[in-house]
Amino acid sequence: MIDYLHWRYATKKFDPARKVPEKEFAQLLETLRLSPSSFGLQPWRFIVVRDEKLRRQLRPHVWNQPQVTDASHFIVFCALRKMDADYVRSYVKRIARERTVAPGSLSSYEQMMLGFLKGRTPAEISHWMKLQVYLALGMFLSECARRKIDACPMEGFEPEKVDGLLGLPKEGLEAVVLCAVGYRAKDDAFAALKKVRFDKHEIFIEK
Repeated sequence: MIDYLHWRYATKKFDPARKVPEKEFAQLLETLRLSPSSFGLQPWRFIVVRDEKLRRQLRPHVWNQPQVTDASHFIVFCALRKMDADYVRSYVKRIARERTVAPGSLSSYEQMMLGFLKGRTPAEISHWMKLQVYLALGMFLSECARRKIDACPMEGFEPEKVDGLLGLPKEGLEAVVLCAVGYRAKDDAFAALKKVRFDKHEIFIEK
């Protein structure tokens, strides 16, 4: 895996002619579905923007970055706009159904999750949900690297504009981070640059 992490970089120039096979892309999406989240609550949705016209409309609101339109696939990583007791109870019912256990046997777990929500403001819960989205992004980028599929996570965008174009508010979602996926162009100068990271002794602290 380390070799793949050395290979990967935030791809600046994609080859528009090369497309990620749908079978492989489906496996990347499955990585997102299986990503870890706090309590397993999965407070996210992932918008796969396939419509080329829509991608062109999005591009000006993503700092006009060419990855939006040139990459094989483009994904908008979203967080829920709110999480409430109904969501938690629905999740508990799903656990009971999937694991064929009595819902009552999960009451302590349910109360723990409800207590977590009750003890935080809406702003704190929103921030927590966005952090969960980044857990999924990390898993996704690692799997892309393992498959030697290029990716570029993108935080430089106008959230309200992107949300509006995708109709996210009415779906109870908000864009957190974007990711272009595909294959690097042969003339992308950034691909040959040496990776710059702090030395081990600078970032690892043992006590």
